[in-house]
Amino acid sequence: MKSGKAVGPDDIPVEVWKYLGEAAVEFLTSLFNRVLESERMPEEWRRSVLVPIFKNKGDVQSCSNYRGIKLMSHTMKVWERVVEARLRKVVEICEQQYGFMPRKSTTDAIFALRVLMEKYRDGQKELHCVFVDLEKAYDRVPREELWYCMRKSGVAERYVRVVQDMYERSRTVVRCAVGQTEEFKVEVGLHQGSALSPFLFAIVMDQLSEEVRQESPWIMMFADDIVICSESREQVEENLERWRFALERRGMKVSHSKTEYMCVNEREGSGTVRLQGEEVKKVQEFKYMGSTVQSNGECGKEVKKRVQAGWNGWRKVSRGRCTGQW
Repeated sequence: MKSGKAVGPDDIPVEVWKYLGEAAVEFLTSLFNRVLESERMPEEWRRSVLVPIFKNKGDVQSCSNYRGIKLMSHTMKVWERVVEARLRKVVEICEQQYGFMPRKSTTDAIFALRVLMEKYRDGQKELHCVFVDLEKAYDRVPREELWYCMRKSGVAERYVRVVQDMYERSRTVVRCAVGQTEEFKVEVGLHQGSALSPFLFAIVMDQLSEEVRQESPWIMMFADDIVICSESREQVEENLERWRFALERRGMKVSHSKTEYMCVNEREGSGTVRLQGEEVKKVQEFKYMGSTVQSNGECGKEVKKRVQAGWNGWRKVSRGRCTGQW
């Protein structure tokens, strides 16, 4: 765990466990063994502080443009990593999931999409891509759905109960510039800022999409970022509807306004796709995992952006002795 992180409600910084060395290892091992045996964690770990962070896009006064990050006990986060290591030994996640998987990263997802786009551009064929946005993905996961997906993935009942205990009687307060709210219960969704939540979400997405992946295999997922690809507009529209139905019947929700469609090597009259009768926004470029992909299959804008970022960095260290123009 990285140093310098904000403390949770117990005010114990992560540096405490690092500086204690072997003494910390012995104490935490004994503590975690007791938690595992009893399947009950300390009550203090159930408390958290929720801090809303602006996403740097959209209306600053709209709550939907903020991401809530929970400040939790660092001791609990260490316990979460122990549980995660146990779960990863028994759960197999589909190869289309790139998020928080061993030996996979955003670079792999970006590379795979770019290679696919370039092949269709070079072959003078159309490639239809829909970038699906899930509305408040972590916050919408139903707890009962999480337990069901864990069991279906082969997780031992004991560890299902251990994770259930992490979510029982969880309470939080919201902290903002003018103070903080009264404490209230959190009864739905995954913990934002939790060390275990990304893998739990991957388990949920893997199980919810199992059937639809067989019918629309050209997909890539990075946590809740989904890309659906097809050679025809009609097929990608049909696959999009399959995904919407599969996700929404289990409590998730596709954001119509933030889902976007792009056609690579487009011919005249390709049109757009529809989602539940509404046109999906058609774009000529899309920022995927922080990298700009273009409908012409080229990467000129991304190269220019990276060169400019390099110039900006050099200007900072050289104290303005270069213009930063390219």
